[in-house]
Amino acid sequence: MFARPFRVKSNTAIKGSDRRKLKADISAAFPSLSADDVSELVPNKEELNVVKVYAHKGDAVTLYVLHKNPLFFELEKRLYPTVYVLWRYPNLLPTFRTWTPVLQKLIGGADLMLPGVVVPSSGLPDVKQGNCCAVTVVNNRAPVAVGTAAVSTAEMCSLGMKGRGVCVVHTYMDNLWSYPDFTEIMDALLFQCFLHALKSKVKKSELPLLTSTFLRNHMFSCCPSGKQLDIKKSSYKKLSKFLQAMQQQHNLVRVKELTKGVESIVEVDWKNQALRSFSAPEGIDDEAVLMQDGGEGEAPYNPPEITTLYSVSARLGPLFLEANKRKGAVLQPAEVRSIVTEYVKNNELVDENNKNYVTINPTLCDCLLEKSEYQEVQSLKWDDLFSRTLGRMQECYQVVFPGLAPVTRKGHIEPIDISVASRGSNKKVTLIKNLEVYGLDPAVVATALQRRVQASSVLQPIPGSKDKVLVQIQGNQIHQVGNLLLDHYRIPRKYIQGLEKAPKGGKKK
Repeated sequence: MFARPFRVKSNTAIKGSDRRKLKADISAAFPSLSADDVSELVPNKEELNVVKVYAHKGDAVTLYVLHKNPLFFELEKRLYPTVYVLWRYPNLLPTFRTWTPVLQKLIGGADLMLPGVVVPSSGLPDVKQGNCCAVTVVNNRAPVAVGTAAVSTAEMCSLGMKGRGVCVVHTYMDNLWSYPDFTEIMDALLFQCFLHALKSKVKKSELPLLTSTFLRNHMFSCCPSGKQLDIKKSSYKKLSKFLQAMQQQHNLVRVKELTKGVESIVEVDWKNQALRSFSAPEGIDDEAVLMQDGGEGEAPYNPPEITTLYSVSARLGPLFLEANKRKGAVLQPAEVRSIVTEYVKNNELVDENNKNYVTINPTLCDCLLEKSEYQEVQSLKWDDLFSRTLGRMQECYQVVFPGLAPVTRKGHIEPIDISVASRGSNKKVTLIKNLEVYGLDPAVVATALQRRVQASSVLQPIPGSKDKVLVQIQGNQIHQVGNLLLDHYRIPRKYIQGLEKAPKGGKKK
């Protein structure tokens, strides 16, 4: 529904009577919410807007927006919660769980198919066709999509978990999710991490503390799981401006330039009411989550099984005709050897004088020999016969993620590419791309690296690619990236490109 940009028709403040009606509609649609929950979602005296939009296919949708955050949307007289609401109330809807690689498909506009649903030991949630439901990914209970059940739970089971499971109408990272003002969200995250770092990380004995060290060693480590701290996306843009606001507006710290151009926190007001009343939110490091088994139906990241396959080409059609394999048929290498061996035996082409050789008949001549060899080559060794056959086939690869149907594509699989680029006169950044090919969430990898090396990271779109993003992290971090991919995620080395660019350690004198 919101995979593509939508058009805003109107944006008006809600009337008192409409606010009361919205509360009643929410209570009726989601009876598990208490009266206090509904009042918290739709407060009486705070700015709430009704935004009427047209989706890219022309559907008329009404959004209910509080402080620029969409809370609910109404489609065909039916009320749906956004992922923002579900993050606050994750048990609001019956939930289906899927694997992380499926999320990119949902964001792109696909529905959740039943083969991609992870069935916990407790069974699927009990839903009827058309019931509103949510979707989560393994190892994270925060919903990432909202939709309606395509069929009932009983029908899902009777169908053998095949076909459409959830008709998705809204997802994390779609255009509805992007509607809020992210600067305000980042400002709030900055302030939260700032208070958390002061209260639980910084000791009085550490003062004066370099502001850069405070950010790198303390604030980054206080960022909640699944989120990224990026000052450039805040209204402050720079750490110095943020700390200046913390000093002038909140009197929390005193910052001083002890060395020319280098600022330090020299004093903290430990008795400040904002600091004393702050309670650190519960959160688990993304890396730690991925290292352990979760609850029912959850599993740690498992690398995909990647198999090299071969597709029958037009030239080799006559050779595979007897096996009923037409042009485009995809085969395992062992299947190719078996079919070729069977062809040779059926046509009595094994050399009678030396069984290590195969006599070339007209079909093998046309399929496997070069024109210059037509008059010269009368027989081939078995190994040469097999290698020539595979060499004239279209190479393919098959990727199998846990719980998903195999995916077969032509050509070679793209490796995870790691490179180092220069930014400015003397700054280097490490770039990582193609993580999605291996079922890795770039945001999770970026956060894990950010915490490992205590450096900022950002996600950037890759020009010309709709489904991929690039992870950028400060400094030459190839060693750490390699360790994370090889040791933690268990990606085979042959599928990682650029490890040789890691900085060489100098000799000790």
